[in-house]
Amino acid sequence: MAKPIEITDANYSEVLASDLPVLVDFWAEWCGPCKMIGPVVEQLAGEYEGKAVIAKVDVDNNPEISAKYGIRSIPTLLIFKNNEIVDKQIGAVPKAVLAKKLDAQVA
Repeated sequence: MAKPIEITDANYSEVLASDLPVLVDFWAEWCGPCKMIGPVVEQLAGEYEGKAVIAKVDVDNNPEISAKYGIRSIPTLLIFKNNEIVDKQIGAVPKAVLAKKLDAQVA
């Protein structure tokens, strides 16, 4: 089963340049809500394999990309299409909410 791609300050531009929609989970180890949504992001990586790229950014270890996209609250999930932000979710939400947002971009 597919796992989320780890995005770093060094590789984010190539990941976001994907032809597929990209869901990026900005998180940190110490963040309670991030730990709640983490398993959901893992499940989505498997379910959307080949249809979307699912990725994670540890904000503590990658301040450059976090600052570039103005991440002030975590978890923040951004959906990119053609290297542009097309949707955003701040805070932990049920899996169905994220799946609906991804489905809107996959079609």
